[in-house]
Amino acid sequence: MNKSLSFIFIFFLQVSIGIAQVTFNNLRCEYFENPLGIDEPYPRFTWQLESEKQGVSQSAYQLIVGTIESDIVSGRGNIWESGTVDSSTIPAVYQGSGLSSFTRYFWRVRIRDYNEQWSDWSPIAFFETGMMHQTDWKGSWISDGHGLNGNSIHVKEAPYFRKEFNTNKSILSARAYIAAAGFYELYINGERIGDHQLDPMFTRYDRRNLYVTYDVTSNLQRGDNALGVILGNGWYNHQSTAVWFFDRAPWRNRPTFCMDLYITYDDGSVETIVTGTDWKTSSGAIIFNSIYTAEHYDARLEKNGWNTPGFNDQEWKNVIHRAAPSRNITAQTLQPIRHTEEIQSVEIKKLDEYTWLFDFGRNISGVTKLKIKGPEGATIRLKHGELLGNDGRIDMSNLDEHYRPTDDTDPFQTDVFILGGRNYEEEFMARFNYKGFQYVEVSSPHPLQLSEENLTAYFMHSDVPPAGKIHTSNNTINKMWEAANASYLSNLFGYPTDCPHREKNGWTGDGHIAIEMGLYNFEAITIYEKWLADHRDEQQPNGVLPGIIPSSGWGYHWANGLDWTSSLIIIPWNIYLFYGDIRLLERSYDNIKRYLDYVEENYPSGLTDWGLGDWIPVKSRASKELTSSIYYYVDATILSKTAKLLGKEEDNKKYGALADKIKDAVNGKYLDYETGIYGSGLQTEQSMALYWELVPDEVKDKVTANLVKRVEADNKHIDVGLLGSKTILNALSENGFPQLAWEVASQESFPSWGWWIVNGATTFFENWPIEREHINSLNHIMFGEISAWFYKGLGGIFPDEQEPGFKNIILKPNFVTGLNSFEASHRGPYGTITSSWVKKGEVVEYRTTVPANSSALLHLEGKSITENLRALEDNPLIDMVESLNGRYILKLQSGNYRFEIQ
Repeated sequence: MNKSLSFIFIFFLQVSIGIAQVTFNNLRCEYFENPLGIDEPYPRFTWQLESEKQGVSQSAYQLIVGTIESDIVSGRGNIWESGTVDSSTIPAVYQGSGLSSFTRYFWRVRIRDYNEQWSDWSPIAFFETGMMHQTDWKGSWISDGHGLNGNSIHVKEAPYFRKEFNTNKSILSARAYIAAAGFYELYINGERIGDHQLDPMFTRYDRRNLYVTYDVTSNLQRGDNALGVILGNGWYNHQSTAVWFFDRAPWRNRPTFCMDLYITYDDGSVETIVTGTDWKTSSGAIIFNSIYTAEHYDARLEKNGWNTPGFNDQEWKNVIHRAAPSRNITAQTLQPIRHTEEIQSVEIKKLDEYTWLFDFGRNISGVTKLKIKGPEGATIRLKHGELLGNDGRIDMSNLDEHYRPTDDTDPFQTDVFILGGRNYEEEFMARFNYKGFQYVEVSSPHPLQLSEENLTAYFMHSDVPPAGKIHTSNNTINKMWEAANASYLSNLFGYPTDCPHREKNGWTGDGHIAIEMGLYNFEAITIYEKWLADHRDEQQPNGVLPGIIPSSGWGYHWANGLDWTSSLIIIPWNIYLFYGDIRLLERSYDNIKRYLDYVEENYPSGLTDWGLGDWIPVKSRASKELTSSIYYYVDATILSKTAKLLGKEEDNKKYGALADKIKDAVNGKYLDYETGIYGSGLQTEQSMALYWELVPDEVKDKVTANLVKRVEADNKHIDVGLLGSKTILNALSENGFPQLAWEVASQESFPSWGWWIVNGATTFFENWPIEREHINSLNHIMFGEISAWFYKGLGGIFPDEQEPGFKNIILKPNFVTGLNSFEASHRGPYGTITSSWVKKGEVVEYRTTVPANSSALLHLEGKSITENLRALEDNPLIDMVESLNGRYILKLQSGNYRFEIQ
């Protein structure tokens, strides 16, 4: 064979077999791997491609769904076949006939590349449906006998429930579906089911309740079986008193639950064991539990074997039926809360004969487990805090100011454990509570001898998978990123909170300010979809939202203006940008319209001062009317864009015109066109106008220059509050001053993020000063945007609004002076994106990975640029989009790249 024929043969061979080398990874339904118990009628499917080849992309897909696995193996779906869908994007959405309850559906996908070659089918994945209809439930809502008493909400003891049943057949599969108002723990034959904590998640209980599904096939046995449930108060029966009045919530009642145990036998028959009046109830060792404060446990009251077959429950009482808390019982399809890390103390001190102090070396959310042996009735107190006083003991003064106790029986963040007097080491760990702490004081009226082995801490939060990572040559920056993540996770409990101790509230402003840091670092879409459902539940008919969500009814009168409750709009928009998934915008669309229509009706001028303003600034307070009106503009702009995406042309025009009106009103009142100054020219005022794109093109350079002057006048330190912390670094780096942004971000003197770190912080604070008289919470997420800025301002990783979900990646790295190397990775919907650089003398080596089935638009600047030691035009995977005066815009196909820049 001559050379030319050989070349042609090899070329066609590569074309014919190339796509066969594609590997499918991360096949997910509703963003879970093989989920159980979903009730979404139109589930979403996602997948990722990997290939050793570069430039791999998808031009179409075929997806099949069926209940017969052998058919799926053969490439047929008896429930739905999508046919050939000419699309390169995900997610794919199920469009078949109605899904049946309690059914396992198998699915797989294959893709066609741009050479018109079809891949092999992906591995088979599955999803199982749960209660597709409210009428599927067979069990009754039950509670203990205290539910008949008007004072039942004040009963302290947690209720225990049990039921025995017998199975004489061989079991094929079994699923437990359990819903509760409050928290629960489920047991079968003495074994706790699952590893979730604080299930189900907090919702507006009188409007929506969540159920959880468990595969309990291996927990059941032929013959006698026992079911056991413990209920905790949670937010449903909030017994502690604080300024947000959850103890007066309209739904408040004694905890209740409903469960169906759905058993399928080998012979095909089905039996459902349900909650009803044949269950028995009693109190137990949990004598008090509060999600806000702590838990009290009396080991003398333990009922050994209460959740196993054969237990004598003759002294137990009958349960009562209860009305369902709401008519909307839906699946809990979000990442569960778990104990994610076991932490040992780094230091232990004996403060006196009766008190020991444990230092766990870092601030976390979670619980502790005590192992101790002692006399019957000995009372151990475990006081959790994040700050020590001058006397070396825990100082609660920064935490308990919002707590309004009526007596001394419910000390803040203090568990109480009464020993049973066993002749072995007893254990205690709170079940229905979590705390924010670094230190724990263990005390008792009796002398104590303890070691580090007696107390262990557990980091606890919604267990969202990591999605991003950064590492730099600056160790303070590395610690800053770690602290930001620790703060974010410490404040994720089925909804984003502000702090894990003094409030535990879902502050809307904190939530949307931190949305990008959450999405760059974690796969958190399921948490935000749930929280936006909470938003929709809380919205009043006129469109108004409370400042905290979920709410007991507090917050509709304060802290709920444009700068806070824009979470309703900003979060769904960011989910769309990061995931390319429009569903959250679709489901929130009418709510967003109602919200904006309310604002327009009440603030017809286009200006509004409805909001809190730039909360907790360093020293300078920006105009509240300016900042709130900017968010009004942001909301109208997003709604106009969303209307266009959804094909709602009239709304697109209407809200686009509203955005223009607001922009003109803001600039007309607050922009001095001659000087380029907004308001008083503060960092927040200048940077917000730039970042949120209100600045007219003809004065953008002036406004930017004034921001630079303001920052330099502030000695290259921040002078912002919450709102400005979102925009200050981004406005600088995205408007030509990344070096100055870096110098502000990397400061280690007051005021700065680095000031916290060099003074020992392991989480982010609520206030910039660290002097004791100024200290608020030491574990807050409100100033966490800097973590997202690392990805954007240094790594240059941005989603592309025109091709969202990182289908096309915008790459604008900044090789700042003062940093020798930087690495960032982010796992987007199509795979892992990397952006890293290292300085080697006069040369910067920049590396990036563009996942299969995606592309990137890379912006670089330099006198000379090569890729893998060759000219740019020699790489067929690189297209030169623009080259002007040493500035390049390059279009990259998927693959790995190494650039050398001089």
